[in-house]
Amino acid sequence: DAFDARFGEAWTSAQCMGMLSLPGVWMVIASLDGQDMGFALARLAADEAELLLLATRPASRRRGIGGALLRAVVEEARARGATQIYLEVRSGNDAVALYSREGFTKVGERSNYYRGKAGQLFDAHTYARKLN
Repeated sequence: DAFDARFGEAWTSAQCMGMLSLPGVWMVIASLDGQDMGFALARLAADEAELLLLATRPASRRRGIGGALLRAVVEEARARGATQIYLEVRSGNDAVALYSREGFTKVGERSNYYRGKAGQLFDAHTYARKLN
């Protein structure tokens, strides 16, 4: 239930776990009182990191969990030698405010890249942050 239903598709548990078998991929999980509240999945390729997924349970939103996950990914990327980190987000996603607060800037856009659950189209926005 960590993915926003209005966007349609979401990664399955099997897809997330499958990504973890690939070189350079890692996951950060946020838990509170034994309950998973959110997670982030990222990867490193050469000296660039990419945030693949960041999701929190709806009841966990606006409590700082997404920011904590994002900062943990950034620190791990830096520790793994990344000099820059990228992410892609759909237009209209509330997480854009978080990414901006955490120092990410928009560096690209793909028009009508994603198709939502009801068939609506969403642009993909690429953000980046230097780590050095």
